[in-house]
Amino acid sequence: MTAPSGPAETGEIAELEQEFTSASATPGRTPLVIKLLVAATFVVILNETTLVNAVPRLMTDFNITETTAQWSLTVFMLTMAAVIPVTGWFLQRVSTRTAYATAMITFSLGTLIAGVAPAFGVLLVGRVVQAGGTAVMMPLLMTTLMTVVAAEDRGRVMGQVTLAMSCAPALGPAVSGVLLHFGSWRLIFAVVLPIAVLVGFFGFRQLENVGETNRSPISWLSVVLAAGGFSTFVYGLSKVGNAKWTEPTLLIAAGVVLIAAFAVYQLFLQRSDRPLMDLRTLKVRNFTVSLILMSAGFMAFLGSMLLLPLYLQNLRGLSELETGLLVMPGGLAMGLLGPQVGKVFDRIGARPLVIPGSVVMVALLFALSRIGVDTPYLLIVALHVALMASLATIFTPVFTIGLGDLAPHLYSHGSSLLGTLQQVAGAIGTALLVVIMTNRTESLAESGSSPADAFMGGLQWAFFAGAVIGLVVIAMSLLLPSKADAPVGAHGGH
Repeated sequence: MTAPSGPAETGEIAELEQEFTSASATPGRTPLVIKLLVAATFVVILNETTLVNAVPRLMTDFNITETTAQWSLTVFMLTMAAVIPVTGWFLQRVSTRTAYATAMITFSLGTLIAGVAPAFGVLLVGRVVQAGGTAVMMPLLMTTLMTVVAAEDRGRVMGQVTLAMSCAPALGPAVSGVLLHFGSWRLIFAVVLPIAVLVGFFGFRQLENVGETNRSPISWLSVVLAAGGFSTFVYGLSKVGNAKWTEPTLLIAAGVVLIAAFAVYQLFLQRSDRPLMDLRTLKVRNFTVSLILMSAGFMAFLGSMLLLPLYLQNLRGLSELETGLLVMPGGLAMGLLGPQVGKVFDRIGARPLVIPGSVVMVALLFALSRIGVDTPYLLIVALHVALMASLATIFTPVFTIGLGDLAPHLYSHGSSLLGTLQQVAGAIGTALLVVIMTNRTESLAESGSSPADAFMGGLQWAFFAGAVIGLVVIAMSLLLPSKADAPVGAHGGH
């Protein structure tokens, strides 16, 4: 449990509650600030996956190899991993409007740079700038939600966040497939830019500041350790399966050492209340259980998001657009179910949703491990939609109950830690399943299997590994309380 607040801190919290009362929603209604942040988050997250289908075009236009072109995707992920750890400190230091303006201006500038890039190096710079804005938006949304929404209504509102988180990545490849059908890869950025500018402009005009700022000094050593550690670790994972074992192993080991040094230094800075990322969030049992559950869930979720397109394109011969359209219903189902799951969570709590949802998720991943070269597309879509629906019953309650048990001054740090581990868990899951698939495929090929049978065998093993990871989700779901009581001082708390 969190430590009780002192008199001074309690007084500040009381003033804080009075300040954001005007921004809070009445039960059953979503605050305008949350609607604006969800819209902005949808736009910036959509962009994360839009270049997936554009890699062949980039190879042709810039006369580069596929490995080089993939950097347009990798550099986005690396920047997210490097920047998100800093957002906890940043969100406490600046106002809501300033954080929002910073995120949207940065993202829009990056979109412009990428769209007019005369060389591939300039495109990478644009992607880095884009990712910097994206990295701020998600923790900002989560922190603001926890601050302005009453505890008894958080599940419903968190479900709307799930809409942005799941629909946007699912729509990205489909949207880009359509745009690439009509024009150059630059059209992707040309369409996103005016939308981002309009959302940013109108959102800033309507947005209200929430909470107080805390002018704490920044620890630059912490920034260097966090940025270097997490980005090196994630980069090492991204190289697994595409390089000799020596390079990824050294990168991963270096990343682990830097992350460990970062963690130790944060514990030292906590003595004077100056950490970049406050690890006292991990002392809160429900948050830690939720963090482990979410990490395992994202490993299985993102790993399966990678495997299915590989199966549809490499084995079944579908185009990028056809693949995007086939997997899109799953993402839409997950997003649209989010608000409904949130409403149910507000009434009955987490366990009746998360435990059955995690069991169904494992069963569906196992079912996907049994598909073959002639499995009907309708069955593939049905399994994928059901899998995404089961994940909706997991993510919305766990996000809510994990952050809901933190004290208000830890919301930004909890959101930052959650976002960081999502990136890391996604990279770990992707690397692990790719290695399993690759090794099994090579083993079957060496034993005389046809290329199609060998690839199918590797894919089946990878899906099965995803189901095994899902067992961690089931185990953690059993440790969740039905509902988390909001700590003293939290909006909606006692």
